[in-house]
Amino acid sequence: MADRQELRLKVNGQTHALCVDASMPLLYVLRNYMQLTAAKLGCAAEQCGACAVLVDGVSTLSCATPVAAFVGVDIVTCEGLGTSAAPSYVQRAFAVEGAGQCGYCTPGLVVATTALLNAQRNPDAAQIRAALRPHLCRCGSHSRVLKAVARAAAQSIGDTTQSAR
Repeated sequence: MADRQELRLKVNGQTHALCVDASMPLLYVLRNYMQLTAAKLGCAAEQCGACAVLVDGVSTLSCATPVAAFVGVDIVTCEGLGTSAAPSYVQRAFAVEGAGQCGYCTPGLVVATTALLNAQRNPDAAQIRAALRPHLCRCGSHSRVLKAVARAAAQSIGDTTQSAR
């Protein structure tokens, strides 16, 4: 194992000082050192989207990029978007539409949707599909995911003061 070093990460609005191997992928740090387990390890090659987190508001895959690359940026995991008692409107839309069958890919899809709606309040179908393209769902809940994104987009249009986060 490489030498550990202290890195400061801003995650879900809080700064954390962690002594970790700087070459370790961010996903492993989030899950193993910070107990933030919404982002999942699917492929370890940034090909499935299960590991998505927001980095400075952009949906970013975290399973292969070294944690050192994330120093000085604002990281938000699905846990940072809302809670079960007070979910974000994107999380609520996914629940209402039953968009997560097994739930493994759902946090990554919620993160991608949040990034999309923060950048584009009224995305068209092509923009939605492009934003979700990096995300694989083996359960086949694609149509429900698209309905959830449309529901969240409609809510974002109705409340122009609200960000998806």
